[in-house]
Amino acid sequence: MRGTAFSRACEERRWTRPAVFLAVYAAVAARLGEPQELTARQFHRWRQPGPPCPQPAAQRVLEEMFDTPLHHLGFDVPAHRRRDTVAVRAATAEAPRAALRFTVLGPVRVRRGEEELAAGRPQERALLCALLLRRGRTATAQELVDAVWGGKPPRSALPTLRTYAFRLRRTLGPGVLVSDSGGYALHTPADALDLMVCESYEAQARSARAAGDPPRARSLLHQALALWRGEPLGGVPGPYAQAQRARLAEWRLTLLQARLELDLDLGHHTEALAELTALSVEHPLWERLRALQMLALYRGGRQAEALRVYTDIRHLLAEELGVDPGPELTELYRNVLCASPALAPAPPPRRPPAEAAGPYHAPRPAQLPSEPADFTGRDTLVRRLTGRLAGAPDPVPPVLALRGPGGVGKTALALRAAHAVRGHFPDGQLYADLLGQDPAPADPAAVLGAFLRALGIPAPAVPDGTPERAALYRSTLAGRRVLIVLDNARAGAQVRPLLPGAPGCAVLVTSRARLADLCGAHAVDLDVMSPGEALALFARVIGEERAAAEPEACRGVVAACGFLPLAVRIAAARLAARPAWTVAALAALLADERGRLDELRIGDLAVASCFAPAYGRLAPEQARAFRLLALAHGPELSATTAAALLGRDRRDPSVGALLESLVDSGLLESPAPGRYRYHELLRLYARHRADVEDQPFTATAPTSRISPSPPPL
Repeated sequence: MRGTAFSRACEERRWTRPAVFLAVYAAVAARLGEPQELTARQFHRWRQPGPPCPQPAAQRVLEEMFDTPLHHLGFDVPAHRRRDTVAVRAATAEAPRAALRFTVLGPVRVRRGEEELAAGRPQERALLCALLLRRGRTATAQELVDAVWGGKPPRSALPTLRTYAFRLRRTLGPGVLVSDSGGYALHTPADALDLMVCESYEAQARSARAAGDPPRARSLLHQALALWRGEPLGGVPGPYAQAQRARLAEWRLTLLQARLELDLDLGHHTEALAELTALSVEHPLWERLRALQMLALYRGGRQAEALRVYTDIRHLLAEELGVDPGPELTELYRNVLCASPALAPAPPPRRPPAEAAGPYHAPRPAQLPSEPADFTGRDTLVRRLTGRLAGAPDPVPPVLALRGPGGVGKTALALRAAHAVRGHFPDGQLYADLLGQDPAPADPAAVLGAFLRALGIPAPAVPDGTPERAALYRSTLAGRRVLIVLDNARAGAQVRPLLPGAPGCAVLVTSRARLADLCGAHAVDLDVMSPGEALALFARVIGEERAAAEPEACRGVVAACGFLPLAVRIAAARLAARPAWTVAALAALLADERGRLDELRIGDLAVASCFAPAYGRLAPEQARAFRLLALAHGPELSATTAAALLGRDRRDPSVGALLESLVDSGLLESPAPGRYRYHELLRLYARHRADVEDQPFTATAPTSRISPSPPPL
């Protein structure tokens, strides 16, 4: 076979063995985001004289492997697909391109400088939007399939998705769309997406308004609203885009309301009135909007028309909904009726002279996200956490480390406890998602910078280094009572710079890891819900009447979910979105273990996606153990059973260390020394990974003959 150019090139690189060639091909394909499937038969066919031209994706991988155009290796490549070496090398040495810009607050567009790039077909735009709205986070292939096609994807969805990704990568250029753990992510600067620019304007406007600078806040909101160019995500199909479109449209109304309030506060009632009138026609039942319209009319000397607005909305609410106007609108009506002086515009804030001005202090931060509306159970743990957080101040700030596996509800519990005690921290609450499960977790220096600005330190005064920022942070918190919530931490080293140094503050940390290296932290382990709590959560989401009609089926569903809150919430959300389904129908789908994880997904929420980041960070030896240990039957396994499954000597001390490392990663539980078990859904996930990655082993593994030893008496 030495006669062909392709064979000679393989021999020069020592790729003549099919296994070696296929491994190199798969690695290069993964780096380029191309399909990795290739058979030994295809490899042998390429080594024959006159090999046929591969598909475009395979052509790109081969040209990357050999660093030469494919027709130089003897392949019959059509003229329009040929790339000579000069062109390939020149492309890598071209001048830096202009920055990319993406717009989603209107029709979806991509620009490079002043040039508008083709955003592709509707489904390709749906893929682009799904990646953009994840803000750099990796989306799995299945999540993207759901986003583009919804619940009924075509059979060729995955190959088609890869084709769309290839076209998108070719449009955007190198280094923008990257492959990661079987999925995709867009790596772009924060100011490349108009949505994130708009969010930045909103945050600055909120800070300016709180700092007593309403004119600047109004100007910033004008800039934010100027970014909108019509219906968001215009022309993008799919259920994901539809849900995001509704969310963004609601957010725009929130921005508009804030700007109109500032218009009236600053005396621009005449300018605002025309816009308020048009919006009232578009949203006739929006009471806050009608209140602003009444206020604008009254301040413009049109008292009678302001009263008529109230009469109109009162009749409309009675006819449409059978309710009366709310307290705010009713109180405003009374004030307009008696021409209350309280309706006069407030005078502009007086600023002290520059020489008399003291140091700038921002208002107390209130950064806690809202707690889940359907939070259920956990009463004992809530009391335990709130008692520690709101107790008498200790000489050392209390640090509570809430630890548990993915999907167990750590964030929901932390927010429930934090909201319950926020009154005990009058100087504010700080919150940060440390992105512990992301490929790039949050940098403590960046978090410190955000906290310092929220605490009133002007941006130019924030130092550069992490130690300097941490020192200023501790100094700023001294003498204050502030609650700090650090969500989704990866390790203690990420948390330590964010801890206060003086008494009065308290810290609540959530993590999948044990954070044993976080000295002084009080660990609180969070397990799955009790059957009663899981059933109550399920009934709360689907409706009490629906749950009462099929109690046995409801118990079957929550049991199949392993009482894991995330799984229960996903199952309930699926049922709530399908009113024609019975609970028994969902229970039957979940009864099949082989397809259970596939059923536990809705939108961009999936139980398997929750487990994937922790698994992806395992070392190869840990990942293999996690997969193979799940093949044992029974609720628990011993170190001896684990050694047998892993092919180790039963007295090998490294087996115990390996098992404990999986416990520390949150992928395995240890109910007693030397005893280990999986959560049922984690076991199914591990077996799925074993089917994918260890097919030769799992096909012949004698799992029926390896049973874990019974628990000790």
